[in-house]
Amino acid sequence: MRITTTVNGTEREVDDVWAGESLLYVLRERLGLPGAKNACEQGECGSCTVYLDGEPVCACLVAAGQANGRQVTTVEGLAEGERLHPVQEAFLETGAVQCGFCTPGLVVAAHDLLQRVSRPSDLEIREALAGNLCRCTGYEKILDAVRLAADRQAQG
Repeated sequence: MRITTTVNGTEREVDDVWAGESLLYVLRERLGLPGAKNACEQGECGSCTVYLDGEPVCACLVAAGQANGRQVTTVEGLAEGERLHPVQEAFLETGAVQCGFCTPGLVVAAHDLLQRVSRPSDLEIREALAGNLCRCTGYEKILDAVRLAADRQAQG
């Protein structure tokens, strides 16, 4: 089957998609967007989180055909050209990026939170990031990154 989807603002066509193929596979292997990571393939870790029509989803659980005619935004699509999004910058500046495997999903989840809540409490941050697993950190630098991004976005 052929799917047509808008990925990071650009309409893309993918041919020969098989029925069981995931959106994650299409993004990484067919479209060359390695940001979303393939870790658990069960929707448990959050490393493959992308936006589908503005809602965060685990791309490993979305059949590629479900993205037909829809909008997908990956972690790469949060940046404006070479300029990183403030959430991405904050993750780098606070040292919240270690091995980097969980980072794309955490960045998308933090981005989503900050679109909904401009000044989230620590509890709100923890709840928003609860679906994302990190094996390298104690999460404190990740919380610092979200706090920093929130502060910067609030300042304009």
